[in-house]
Amino acid sequence: MTEYSELADQLRVRLNDLINRAEVIEDDLRHPLDKDWEEQAIDLADDEALEGVDAVLRNEIQQIRLALLRIENGTYGTCAKCGDEIGLERLKARPVATRCITCA
Repeated sequence: MTEYSELADQLRVRLNDLINRAEVIEDDLRHPLDKDWEEQAIDLADDEALEGVDAVLRNEIQQIRLALLRIENGTYGTCAKCGDEIGLERLKARPVATRCITCA
């Protein structure tokens, strides 16, 4: 794990940032609708866009959690398809990668 400790730290920082951003979005989505129909239409359109952003954030949060789990259990850096090592440069560029360059 020590060879990936720097990446794990970066993943934890990114995870905390994403969780905070997702919480802000969820708080915004919980707001009551305005009584004005036009304002409701605008709010609903905004909510739809926020839901899309929230889904992307939640997906990345899940990928980071899985990467941290792989670091903990010793499978991080191993290609899920062929079993070869995922290059450190690839992991630095895409820390949630589960496949080596060849299999990706």
